Amino acid sequence: MAQRTTEVIVGLFMIAGIAAMMFLALQVSGLTPKAPERSYTLYANFNDAGNLAPRAKVSMAGVTVGKIREITLNQETFQARVVIDVNESVDNIPADSSAVIRTSGLLGEQYIDISVGGDMESLGDGDTFYSTQSAMNLERLITNFASGQSK
Repeated sequence: MAQRTTEVIVGLFMIAGIAAMMFLALQVSGLTPKAPERSYTLYANFNDAGNLAPRAKVSMAGVTVGKIREITLNQETFQARVVIDVNESVDNIPADSSAVIRTSGLLGEQYIDISVGGDMESLGDGDTFYSTQSAMNLERLITNFASGQSK
C-alpha cells in the first residue's frame, strides 16, 4: 500500500512538472491563448527589412504598442512592405511619425520603433508611414569599411 501511494505521488508530481514546462514554453514563445487586443492596420515600406519577422514587436518610447502581421515584397517598388497591427488604444500617432527598424541589443531580434512626429493629424487605419529607416546591415558596413568605400 505504501509503495502504491508513493507511485501515485510521483506520477502526480511528474504530471505537474510537465504541465509547468508546457506553460513556460507557451509563455516564452508568445503563443499564449489570450484574447487579442483590438487593433488597426498601418503600413511601412523599407528598402531593407533585414531580419525583421512577423509577430515582432512594434514600440513607441520603449513601450510595445503592436506587432508585425506580415512582410511582403512590393513587386512595383521592390521594397519590403510591412503590415503592422497597432493596438487600438494608441490611436493618436502623428502623421509625420517615422518607422525605424532597430535591434534589441547587439545580436538581438529586430523590431520596429515608431519615432513620434509633431503633426496634429494622426495616422488612421490603412495609412502608410511616409518616413522609414531600414535595418542597419552590419555585414555591409564592415565590408565597405574594409574595402575603403565610403558608401
